[in-house]
Amino acid sequence: MSDYLVKALAFDGEVRAYAVRSTETVGEGQRRHHTWPTASAALGRSLTATAMLGAMLKGDQKLTVKINGGGPIGLILVDGNAKGEVRGYVSNPQVHFDLNEHGKLDVRRAVGTEGTLSVVKDIGMRDYFTGQVPIVSGELGEDFTYYLFNSEQVPSSVGVGVLVNPDNSILAAGGFIIQLMPGAQDETITKIEKRLSEIPPISKLIEKGLTPEELLEEICGQDNVKVIEKMPISFTCTCSKERFSHAIISLGQAEIEDIIKTDGQAEVECHFCNEKYIFAKEELEKMLEEAK
Repeated sequence: MSDYLVKALAFDGEVRAYAVRSTETVGEGQRRHHTWPTASAALGRSLTATAMLGAMLKGDQKLTVKINGGGPIGLILVDGNAKGEVRGYVSNPQVHFDLNEHGKLDVRRAVGTEGTLSVVKDIGMRDYFTGQVPIVSGELGEDFTYYLFNSEQVPSSVGVGVLVNPDNSILAAGGFIIQLMPGAQDETITKIEKRLSEIPPISKLIEKGLTPEELLEEICGQDNVKVIEKMPISFTCTCSKERFSHAIISLGQAEIEDIIKTDGQAEVECHFCNEKYIFAKEELEKMLEEAK
């Protein structure tokens, strides 16, 4: 089954909901960055949440999520857009600890709790929208919940989960966002809160094979969910050799001459996907002409 996301309404429009299966997307991130299990869980949860935040955008709008909790994993940086495309990396991909007291990957210890989560949205206007909140948990689901409530004033519940195989590959990943619309009744809120306290961890539900639709039915009840859109999601990077060539040209004549003289070629690497691009001497000489 390929990764996909659903947007839905529940309880006759009192609730807006998103759910996603992101196993292959997180798996691609793990393969590209060679992350160890705890780092995979942190990056995977961030990719999953960003995919759902991206689904709230329209057209060519995009966003960047930056998480820096002061933990050993360092910075987590993830880009997303309205088309279901995400990409991201962590500063220190080879971070792993023993399981925590709940028998789960210790994401909090890797991420840290002394720092911030920020979201920058490019919605096609001159100024970007930026929201920033302190990290309250380090587990990330609670941190995205806190962000939505405090920065976007939307009462929400965010669940994100990643299960890792013994060989470091990704077994299951996915998540949900449940949001209360203005005018949601107390009875509806109580039902959802009760259900959220009862259901198993999100990654366990995905491991069982639950689809995004079934995830939302598990939380809101089978007869209460109306899916309004379904879209594919994937780990997709926007880097290219052409983009990097423009970046090299922008360094200027003296810098390019120095690269040709010192190294005879240039090798650049994309932070987001670890793709390497090599520019031979002849290519650099052409760029030098352009820089002149």
